[in-house]
Amino acid sequence: MPSPIPPRDAIHRHPGDGWVECGDHRHWGLHGAAGLFLVRRALDADGVPRVTDVVLQHRAAWSHEGGTWGVPGGAVAPHESPEAGALREAAEEAGVDPATVRVLGEHLLDHGPWSYTTVVAEVAPDADVVPAATDSESIEVRWVPVDRIPALPLHPGFADALPHLLAVASAA
Repeated sequence: MPSPIPPRDAIHRHPGDGWVECGDHRHWGLHGAAGLFLVRRALDADGVPRVTDVVLQHRAAWSHEGGTWGVPGGAVAPHESPEAGALREAAEEAGVDPATVRVLGEHLLDHGPWSYTTVVAEVAPDADVVPAATDSESIEVRWVPVDRIPALPLHPGFADALPHLLAVASAA
């Protein structure tokens, strides 16, 4: 049984919250939306750093595309950059301190009246990031090994973007 929609004040609210109609479907975020694709690396057998894990969020059943896995993210507030929005959302939903990440690049999904920016980042040197579900929008938030991501029920937009996000993270 899906979880009930939480009380309004249980979710972080700002003036960017709302739906945008885009052709025959709608998107969350009056000013667009953004999320954080946070990776960590380890040295492979040749001593080359490679992406090993990604922070993923198991979305609450009541949310749009609920029950799927994706990155922490949400609506961008007015006058907020996509990077600032992604970092804020990751702090609100996953307890990720923006000071513990180093931004590597971005991936943009542009639908004209609406866009979604995925900010690609890695754990900053000497930082220890322990993500956790910190609000009602998540069932779970955790590090997921890259090779196990395809086995999860992924948010469709995240599934489409995943190869591009991994390429940006690997190239940096």
